[in-house]
Amino acid sequence: MNTNKRILVGKIVAPQGIRGEVRVQTFTAKPSDFGTIGVFGDNIPQKSFHFVRALPNTNVIIARIDGTDNRNAAEILRGTELFVNRDDLPPTQDGEYYQADLVGMPVIRNNAEIGRIVCFQNFGAGDIMELDNGDMVSFKGAKVDMESKVIFVD
Repeated sequence: MNTNKRILVGKIVAPQGIRGEVRVQTFTAKPSDFGTIGVFGDNIPQKSFHFVRALPNTNVIIARIDGTDNRNAAEILRGTELFVNRDDLPPTQDGEYYQADLVGMPVIRNNAEIGRIVCFQNFGAGDIMELDNGDMVSFKGAKVDMESKVIFVD
């Protein structure tokens, strides 16, 4: 496992109000996790990102970024991806893993490798593994073997 990689945890999707706050789509287990992890992005140093509040029943939070004091400044940040360092995440429990730790693993179907994971996508219906050959495979029902560093799918 490469512990020095950046892990995508969210994306600024829009300004919020007129004081420079931004709406962030989160990719974490709970949107409120943004209140405890050190988030950064291109042109956004880790210490300048501040969690304000989570919006109820969504994966969206409101955040404030030092130096972003009005709606125009917030608009410039639209589309900015937000990351954490892998080393800053808490350790996983037995049977748990971070998707970032699965990138590069082979995916096996019917005892044959069908590709290696390049990244994960989620278009709203569940996680999808994108493979190095361009195939997209549903992650639902996949069996992850962290010891052997392999993923089995039906």
